[in-house]
Amino acid sequence: MDRLVVAALWAACALSAQTANPLSTELVRSYDRIKGFLVTMAEKMPAEDYGFQPTPDVETFARRVAHIANANYRTCAGIKGENKSLGAKGSKAELVKALKDSFEYCDGVFHSLTDEVALQMADGRISSPPLAPGEKQSRLSTLWNVVRHSNEMYGYMSVYLRLKGIVPPSSE
Repeated sequence: MDRLVVAALWAACALSAQTANPLSTELVRSYDRIKGFLVTMAEKMPAEDYGFQPTPDVETFARRVAHIANANYRTCAGIKGENKSLGAKGSKAELVKALKDSFEYCDGVFHSLTDEVALQMADGRISSPPLAPGEKQSRLSTLWNVVRHSNEMYGYMSVYLRLKGIVPPSSE
């Protein structure tokens, strides 16, 4: 048998021996990490720099924070079977609160996830980016997209901080 396959099977067995839900445990670990980075980043950027945009054709820092909060909330609401939006906007204080609220709302979705539930299919329109009407994808894939999108936004926004002379949380 190929050594890579044997190594992968061994790693999967080792992980499942540690937890009954290895897929969802790994997802939650990644979610919690990026959640911490994004909240810290939003708090670190001075209020007077929330209107900063590196070039005229990109969003302001404030708009990026609102985008993350709104996208997270929309996807987690969809997983819960709810059609809700957050409508994040405003000052630094309002946006930091909205970001924290979106993560608090998503915490229930992520932290109650089991591998069995993760494999259930969900409406693809709640994903980021949304799929075509009628398309389905697993809850696992939908929630990994929250983590992927959050990491993508964090990477963009790290540049905003660096241009302002601020070290991003993951580099501290």
